[in-house]
Amino acid sequence: MNKWRENKCMKITKVEVFRLPTANSKMNSPIGCRIHTDAGICGDGEAGMAYGVGGSAAFGMVCDLAELVIGMDPLQTELIWESLYKKSFWGQNGGPVVFSGIAAIDVALWDIKGKYFNVPVYQLLGGKVRDKLRTYASQLQFGWGQVGVSEHLWAVKPEDYAHNVKLAIAEGFDAVKIDFFDRDEEGKPLNFLDTTGFLTPAQLKMVEARMKASREAAGDGVDIIMENHSYPDALGAVQLGRLAEKYNILAFEEPNTPTTQTVEYISKYISVPIANGERLFSRWQYADYFKRNLLQLAQPDIGNCGGISEVKKICDMAHAFDVGVQVHVAGSPLATNAALHLECTIPNFVIHEHHTCNRMDTCLGLTKYNLQPENGYFTVPDLPGIGNEFLQEAIDKAILYKVVE
Repeated sequence: MNKWRENKCMKITKVEVFRLPTANSKMNSPIGCRIHTDAGICGDGEAGMAYGVGGSAAFGMVCDLAELVIGMDPLQTELIWESLYKKSFWGQNGGPVVFSGIAAIDVALWDIKGKYFNVPVYQLLGGKVRDKLRTYASQLQFGWGQVGVSEHLWAVKPEDYAHNVKLAIAEGFDAVKIDFFDRDEEGKPLNFLDTTGFLTPAQLKMVEARMKASREAAGDGVDIIMENHSYPDALGAVQLGRLAEKYNILAFEEPNTPTTQTVEYISKYISVPIANGERLFSRWQYADYFKRNLLQLAQPDIGNCGGISEVKKICDMAHAFDVGVQVHVAGSPLATNAALHLECTIPNFVIHEHHTCNRMDTCLGLTKYNLQPENGYFTVPDLPGIGNEFLQEAIDKAILYKVVE
């Protein structure tokens, strides 16, 4: 190691890009990369498009961007980030595919940097502000089973929601997140026709019954975040937001498809703090939201928002406007590690997201570690780099795989 520090800079020699199978690959199939150097140090990163449609595009984008970093010094994270942003052409004012690609490479570079200096990444970001991070149990409408067990209850009836809330509280969580409006009373998924325009009295009654049951199960000492997945438009979002006011909801996440003009409309008519970020992908997209005070809780995803380098800038910008931050996490356990390293370094951290998928067998066998909170709090790992890596046996089973060198 000292030889490399004294004599020359490291060089990136090759990049492995892969999409990994899971127990439910149709719903969740992580896209990762491993960057190799001529110093023998490797780093892993992840593109945050494991779910939804577009994962194969993110895989292709990581492959294309990897060609641009061969021969570069992996310690020059800022130079590489800006090069990928500008040289890719589509990076400027780009969307999730290009920023997910940049993110995977950027996180892997920070992993290398931490290993090179033999320190956890959080030390390179300024050191810890907090030793432990408050965490909420996320997406309880999907259920809340035990670690590694797929047996979990998809909530439909109000008592189902209450049951899942009680499961999380029993483990020590004092905050949960729930989507009360993703299925009808028979358990059928709602489509865009069901959620567009003003919501019907029957729909509002259904949502309120679920919300009321959850609040009664939680009591007054547990925070509830209301997830909305951008399903309704602004009209329905205002109706839901007004319901939420009755049940002391901590934040209203993705009330509608995020645009400044519609979020501004929603914020005029509800008092619940608005959380957004999963569908915002760069500091340039966040800037207007901050300037116009349209967010109270920013939720950038390290995996689709340009990586650690970009999300740190967004967090610092948010701090200037007194906006809190909860990094969005819905990837593999590798994404959890990356988020924890960043969140522990920012003064405006609010809470960490622990998605139910990180407890299920969809995440088993992917990474060396699968960190879990204790009594509703995470401890940040102290290993060099981000403190986690994809298992070779998982990479060997990749659905998609390419080496760029």
